[in-house]
Amino acid sequence: MPPQPTQSQVRENVVKFLRSFLGVLRILQIVFGAGLWVTIAANKYEGSIHFVLFVAVLFWLLTLALFFLTLLDKQDLVPLLGGPRWPSTNLAHDVAAAALYLPAIGVMIYKTDRNSYCNLEQYKHSCLYKVYLTAAVFSCLCCLAFLLSVVHGACRKSRGEQTLF
Repeated sequence: MPPQPTQSQVRENVVKFLRSFLGVLRILQIVFGAGLWVTIAANKYEGSIHFVLFVAVLFWLLTLALFFLTLLDKQDLVPLLGGPRWPSTNLAHDVAAAALYLPAIGVMIYKTDRNSYCNLEQYKHSCLYKVYLTAAVFSCLCCLAFLLSVVHGACRKSRGEQTLF
Protein backbone atom coordinates (compact mmCIF):
# COMPACT_ATOMS: atom_id res chain seq x y z
CA MET A 1 0.00 0.00 0.00
CA PRO A 2 1.49 3.36 -1.01
CA PRO A 3 2.12 5.93 1.72
CA GLN A 4 -0.66 8.44 2.33
CA PRO A 5 0.11 12.02 1.27
CA THR A 6 0.37 14.62 4.00
CA GLN A 7 -2.31 17.26 4.47
CA SER A 8 -0.09 19.96 2.96
CA GLN A 9 0.50 17.81 -0.16
CA VAL A 10 -3.25 17.27 -0.54
CA ARG A 11 -3.95 20.99 -0.13
CA GLU A 12 -1.23 21.83 -2.66
CA ASN A 13 -2.70 19.37 -5.17
CA VAL A 14 -6.23 20.79 -4.68
CA VAL A 15 -5.03 24.37 -5.21
CA LYS A 16 -2.95 23.32 -8.23
CA PHE A 17 -5.96 21.63 -9.85
CA LEU A 18 -8.38 24.48 -9.11
CA ARG A 19 -5.96 26.99 -10.68
CA SER A 20 -5.32 24.86 -13.75
CA PHE A 21 -7.06 25.42 -17.08
CA LEU A 22 -8.87 22.08 -16.77
CA GLY A 23 -9.98 22.85 -13.21
CA VAL A 24 -11.49 26.17 -14.27
CA LEU A 25 -13.18 24.50 -17.28
CA ARG A 26 -14.66 21.78 -15.07
CA ILE A 27 -16.09 24.39 -12.70
CA LEU A 28 -17.60 26.27 -15.66
CA GLN A 29 -19.06 23.02 -17.05
CA ILE A 30 -20.66 22.27 -13.70
CA VAL A 31 -22.07 25.79 -13.31
CA PHE A 32 -23.38 26.06 -16.88
CA GLY A 33 -24.78 22.51 -16.80
CA ALA A 34 -26.59 23.21 -13.54
CA GLY A 35 -27.94 26.44 -14.98
CA LEU A 36 -29.25 24.57 -18.02
CA TRP A 37 -31.03 21.75 -16.25
CA VAL A 38 -32.40 23.96 -13.47
CA THR A 39 -33.78 26.39 -16.07
CA ILE A 40 -35.55 23.56 -17.89
CA ALA A 41 -36.67 21.60 -14.83
CA ALA A 42 -38.13 24.67 -13.11
CA ASN A 43 -40.58 25.20 -15.97
CA LYS A 44 -43.05 23.15 -17.95
CA TYR A 45 -41.34 21.15 -20.68
CA GLU A 46 -42.38 18.56 -23.23
CA GLY A 47 -41.27 16.60 -26.26
CA SER A 48 -37.70 16.99 -27.41
CA ILE A 49 -36.81 19.06 -24.34
CA HIS A 50 -36.58 15.72 -22.50
CA PHE A 51 -33.45 14.95 -24.56
CA VAL A 52 -31.87 18.26 -23.57
CA LEU A 53 -32.67 17.62 -19.93
CA PHE A 54 -31.21 14.10 -20.19
CA VAL A 55 -27.96 15.41 -21.72
CA ALA A 56 -27.69 18.23 -19.19
CA VAL A 57 -28.25 16.07 -16.11
CA LEU A 58 -26.15 13.13 -17.35
CA PHE A 59 -23.10 15.23 -18.13
CA TRP A 60 -23.55 17.41 -15.07
CA LEU A 61 -23.37 14.30 -12.86
CA LEU A 62 -20.46 12.77 -14.82
CA THR A 63 -18.56 16.06 -14.75
CA LEU A 64 -19.11 16.34 -10.99
CA ALA A 65 -17.68 12.83 -10.57
CA LEU A 66 -14.64 13.58 -12.76
CA PHE A 67 -14.11 16.90 -10.98
CA PHE A 68 -14.10 15.45 -7.48
CA LEU A 69 -12.06 12.37 -8.39
CA THR A 70 -9.41 14.59 -9.96
CA LEU A 71 -9.62 17.20 -7.20
CA LEU A 72 -9.06 14.58 -4.50
CA ASP A 73 -6.46 12.75 -6.64
CA LYS A 74 -8.40 9.48 -6.37
CA GLN A 75 -8.58 8.63 -10.09
CA ASP A 76 -6.39 5.56 -9.50
CA LEU A 77 -9.29 4.00 -7.60
CA VAL A 78 -11.52 3.89 -10.69
CA PRO A 79 -11.33 0.40 -12.20
CA LEU A 80 -10.49 0.17 -15.94
CA LEU A 81 -10.63 3.96 -16.41
CA GLY A 82 -8.22 5.30 -13.81
CA GLY A 83 -4.45 5.44 -13.53
CA PRO A 84 -2.65 5.98 -16.82
CA ARG A 85 -5.97 5.90 -18.73
CA TRP A 86 -7.42 8.87 -16.79
CA PRO A 87 -6.50 11.57 -19.37
CA SER A 88 -8.05 9.44 -22.13
CA THR A 89 -11.14 8.89 -19.99
CA ASN A 90 -11.51 12.63 -19.52
CA LEU A 91 -11.02 13.25 -23.23
CA ALA A 92 -13.65 10.63 -24.15
CA HIS A 93 -16.08 12.20 -21.67
CA ASP A 94 -15.52 15.66 -23.13
CA VAL A 95 -15.91 14.47 -26.73
CA ALA A 96 -19.16 12.66 -25.88
CA ALA A 97 -20.47 15.70 -24.02
CA ALA A 98 -19.65 18.09 -26.85
CA ALA A 99 -21.17 15.70 -29.40
CA LEU A 100 -24.44 15.42 -27.45
CA TYR A 101 -24.65 19.10 -26.56
CA LEU A 102 -24.65 20.03 -30.27
CA PRO A 103 -28.08 18.49 -30.99
CA ALA A 104 -29.29 19.84 -27.63
CA ILE A 105 -28.39 23.32 -28.87
CA GLY A 106 -30.35 22.63 -32.05
CA VAL A 107 -33.40 21.54 -30.06
CA MET A 108 -33.26 24.63 -27.85
CA ILE A 109 -32.85 26.98 -30.81
CA TYR A 110 -35.77 25.30 -32.59
CA LYS A 111 -37.99 25.59 -29.49
CA THR A 112 -36.96 29.21 -28.97
CA ASP A 113 -37.78 30.04 -32.58
CA ARG A 114 -41.15 28.27 -32.35
CA ASN A 115 -42.10 30.42 -29.34
CA SER A 116 -40.74 33.72 -30.63
CA TYR A 117 -44.26 34.96 -31.42
CA CYS A 118 -45.00 35.47 -27.73
CA ASN A 119 -42.10 37.83 -27.23
CA LEU A 120 -44.36 40.72 -28.20
CA GLU A 121 -45.35 43.26 -25.58
CA GLN A 122 -49.07 42.84 -26.38
CA TYR A 123 -48.98 39.05 -25.78
CA LYS A 124 -50.53 38.43 -22.35
CA HIS A 125 -50.53 34.61 -22.02
CA SER A 126 -47.80 32.59 -20.37
CA CYS A 127 -44.91 31.89 -22.70
CA LEU A 128 -41.76 29.79 -22.51
CA TYR A 129 -39.78 31.94 -24.96
CA LYS A 130 -37.46 33.43 -22.31
CA VAL A 131 -36.99 30.05 -20.66
CA TYR A 132 -36.03 28.43 -23.96
CA LEU A 133 -33.76 31.35 -24.84
CA THR A 134 -31.99 31.09 -21.48
CA ALA A 135 -31.64 27.32 -21.89
CA ALA A 136 -30.26 27.80 -25.42
CA VAL A 137 -27.61 30.19 -24.09
CA PHE A 138 -26.67 27.78 -21.28
CA SER A 139 -26.44 24.86 -23.71
CA CYS A 140 -24.17 26.90 -25.99
CA LEU A 141 -21.96 27.83 -23.04
CA CYS A 142 -21.80 24.18 -21.94
CA CYS A 143 -20.86 23.03 -25.41
CA LEU A 144 -18.18 25.71 -25.67
CA ALA A 145 -16.70 24.69 -22.31
CA PHE A 146 -16.63 21.03 -23.36
CA LEU A 147 -15.13 21.88 -26.77
CA LEU A 148 -12.36 23.88 -25.07
CA SER A 149 -11.76 20.90 -22.81
CA VAL A 150 -11.56 18.60 -25.86
CA VAL A 151 -8.98 20.84 -27.51
CA HIS A 152 -7.00 21.11 -24.27
CA GLY A 153 -7.07 17.35 -23.69
CA ALA A 154 -6.21 16.53 -27.30
CA CYS A 155 -3.24 18.92 -27.26
CA ARG A 156 -1.93 17.40 -24.05
CA LYS A 157 -2.48 13.89 -25.42
CA SER A 158 -0.67 14.69 -28.68
CA ARG A 159 2.32 16.01 -26.69
CA GLY A 160 2.37 12.76 -24.74
CA GLU A 161 1.63 14.31 -21.36
CA GLN A 162 0.31 11.79 -18.85
CA THR A 163 -1.18 14.22 -16.32
CA LEU A 164 -4.31 16.34 -16.61
CA PHE A 165 -2.92 19.58 -15.20
